[in-house]
Amino acid sequence: MGADRPDDGEVPPDENPDRRDDQNDTGDQAGGPGNSRAETRTRQEYYADLRVTVSREESAAAQQATAEEQAASEKWQQRVTESRSMWGEYQSKWPPAERPPVDRSEDAEGSWRGEGDRVLGPAENSRIEAECDRIANLEKERISPAMRAIESQDPDRHLVGFDDRLKDHDRIKEKVYDKMEEFDYSAEKAMSCVSDTIRYTFEYRESRYTQGVWMDIERLKGEGFKLHTLKNFWSDENYKGINSQWIDPDTGQQFEVQFHTRISFEAKQLTHDAYKRLRAEPDDELEKMVLKAFQREVSADVPVPRGAADIPDYSERDTDAR
Repeated sequence: MGADRPDDGEVPPDENPDRRDDQNDTGDQAGGPGNSRAETRTRQEYYADLRVTVSREESAAAQQATAEEQAASEKWQQRVTESRSMWGEYQSKWPPAERPPVDRSEDAEGSWRGEGDRVLGPAENSRIEAECDRIANLEKERISPAMRAIESQDPDRHLVGFDDRLKDHDRIKEKVYDKMEEFDYSAEKAMSCVSDTIRYTFEYRESRYTQGVWMDIERLKGEGFKLHTLKNFWSDENYKGINSQWIDPDTGQQFEVQFHTRISFEAKQLTHDAYKRLRAEPDDELEKMVLKAFQREVSADVPVPRGAADIPDYSERDTDAR
């Protein structure tokens, strides 16, 4: 005899033991009263109907995304107006005319003088100028054609600020000087550490941003470029976007690629003067506070695309250490 199961006594006997478990009490034939409607469509008709359904869903999603982007754009335009007013108030309190002009010049001997106490001797300045010319040639012959080829693969986004892809020579020399002073580098070593002598910016629709960034990262790799670092600033309070540094293995040349939405790029442009002023390290602590508050106010209204903040940072150095 088998052991009794605790609930055996409470289970009523099956009055129809020959019935299969998958039969319905009220009918088990196709089209019977207990089953759903019999499938009468051909396979072609089924897939045609499915495509219509999917198309409608995609259209509804696209309309919703467009409406959300339009609402964000209208809110952003209001923020732009307010921010320009704030910047006007800042300039009225700290007029640019009251600041000492930036002295960037090259004397008869070929020495370069930049902002503050920055000075590069004739030999260093000459070597840096030659390196700038070499970089400009690489940009023209190798890197920009590849970036244009990548751009052509997706009409939903484009390169912006392309005319400014080469950093100004004076700004390069300032960075070179600072690295020479901080790390005791030679001019050549310091120059090799300036990662944004060439820089590009991709601009996306918010609804296509995250997917677009991932795809363009793969396209850059497909062109033979090597990702060196990627820094995600979408959670930062002063700046929104993603900055990445790449290397062309054939030449060793570094260049920068930024990934923005239209609004985050406009926010970057809107706060650029504040960023430059903070970089100059003004002595007035109140001015510093106002500049930082201005950056936060502008960035606070930049919509964060879905999934953008989840794109992870990357460092080749960290990878090599594993």
